[in-house]
Amino acid sequence: MCHVIVTCRSMLWTLLSIVVAFAELIAFMSADWLIGKAKPLSSEDVDSGTGGSQEPYRPTLGIYGRCTRISHMQISRRDTLCGPYAENFNEIASGFWQATAIFLAVGIMILCAVAFVSVFTMCVQSIMKKSIFNVCGLLQGIAGLFLILGLILYPAGWGCQKAISYCGHYASAYKLGDCSLGWAFYTAIGGTALTFICAVFSAQAEIATSSDKVQEEIEEGKNLICLL
Repeated sequence: MCHVIVTCRSMLWTLLSIVVAFAELIAFMSADWLIGKAKPLSSEDVDSGTGGSQEPYRPTLGIYGRCTRISHMQISRRDTLCGPYAENFNEIASGFWQATAIFLAVGIMILCAVAFVSVFTMCVQSIMKKSIFNVCGLLQGIAGLFLILGLILYPAGWGCQKAISYCGHYASAYKLGDCSLGWAFYTAIGGTALTFICAVFSAQAEIATSSDKVQEEIEEGKNLICLL
């Protein structure tokens, strides 16, 4: 018989697992990993006064995507164009970024799988006599290691030609040049830290769902058990 067990710690672990998976996925897909050096306004923008805030625009560069501003001939209108610069894996600008993409993709796939399974831990707490929480915690720890490897390798690709075109000639491996780090990089770091927190917290979720209080309510014949 299926017993739906909801505890504060198990629900918090489930929510954190989902948040971490989405955060890493969004960061991976974003083009805001590097913020390039400022592009000066064109003379047309200055003369026509259509330069918006009149601040130089800074293009952004991701692992496989980029955002840049394009000008239209009519009325000097400028739009921001975002999309992948690489049509296939081999066109990613650096071998280090290719490795980063692989490690991050593997880590994110594991996190998404864990997030999906975590939703069902309210009803199923073990498989083949093994705690789902412990298995998921182990997988989250492995995913965290993949994410760390990807984040360590990513700065090594700052010396590629694509990064130099955005960050200037002073850019090189682990040196930003004229660029700065965007929110996606910091989100990936924060998500990685939370991944390990989730891995540790999974043990607490397992303890909460197998406590004596839960067992007492199961013995009383309750199918829905909610504990703070």
